[in-house]
Amino acid sequence: MKINDLVKKSVGLDTEKLGVSTGKKAEKSGTGSQSTESVTLSPLSAQLQSLESKVAATEVFDSAKVDAIKSAISSGKFKVDSEKVADGLIETVKDLLSTRKL
Repeated sequence: MKINDLVKKSVGLDTEKLGVSTGKKAEKSGTGSQSTESVTLSPLSAQLQSLESKVAATEVFDSAKVDAIKSAISSGKFKVDSEKVADGLIETVKDLLSTRKL
């Protein structure tokens, strides 16, 4: 079974109806002739690419805050607020229960 067939079956897409090439034409016409096919991207795809590059450039976490917490833990000054942890746990459980009902 070829990869293209696996993709069609697992995703449920008929690539021929969508106008997507599965590579079969390229195998047959690969005799040195130049392709005249072109691809145009919508403005939305350009926005997505821009957002992707912005997200990739941002930090995932605040490294200064992480360093402060590390030093507080190593010096024994870090205190866990049990009420805040419990409240966060309760909110998480509520969110999980409410999404299960949908």
